[in-house]
Amino acid sequence: MLEIAALQRRIRACRLCQEHGYLARAYPLVSGRATDRVMVIGQAPGHRSITNDRPFSGPGGRILQKWLERAGFPPGYLHEHTYLTSLTRCDPGKNLHGEGDRRPSPAEMALCRPFLDAELHLLRPQVVLLLGTMAIEAFFGKMRLDDVIGTYQEREETFFLPLPHPSGVSRWLNDSAHQRLLEQALAHLAAWRVMYEL
Repeated sequence: MLEIAALQRRIRACRLCQEHGYLARAYPLVSGRATDRVMVIGQAPGHRSITNDRPFSGPGGRILQKWLERAGFPPGYLHEHTYLTSLTRCDPGKNLHGEGDRRPSPAEMALCRPFLDAELHLLRPQVVLLLGTMAIEAFFGKMRLDDVIGTYQEREETFFLPLPHPSGVSRWLNDSAHQRLLEQALAHLAAWRVMYEL
C-alpha cells in the first residue's frame, strides 16, 4: 500500500511533458487505492477531470459508471472501488482539427508509460478495462474495435477487457451491432464480478 502511495506522489510531481515542451502546464492526475481490483486505463484526462482533480468526472465517467451497473456493480463503484489511470496523466488540450481532446503523441505516452507499468506491477488487478482505441492498441496492437470489443485476453492472471471509449463524441455505439458487442464485453465483466467477488 505504501508503494502505491509513493508512486502516486511521483506521478503528481512529474513535469516531464512540460519540460519537453508538449504541454504549457503539467497537472498529472492520480486516483485509486492499493486495494482496488479493477483498473481502468483511458487515453488521458480531459479538462473537466483536471478542473475537478478527479478522473472521469465528466460525461464519459457517467457513461462508464452506467456500464458498470449493467454488469451488476453498485452505483458509485467507478470512483470508490476502481483504480483510474490512463496512457498519459495530464490534459493534452483540445483537438485543433475537430471535436474532442487532442490525442497524446507517442512521445508523450512514452514518457508516461513507466508510471502505468509500475501501477500494473504493484496493483496486480484482477480486471483491466481498456477504454478506447488508443488504450486498446497500447496493449493489443493495432486492430479494429469491431474485431476486439466483446473479446478479452488473460495475462498473468489478469483479464484485459477492451471497451469502446464512453465519449459523447464517439459515433461507434450508434450501430446496433456494436451495441451487441458492448453487451458481450459487459457479460464477461459481470461473470468476473461474481466469480472473483469484485
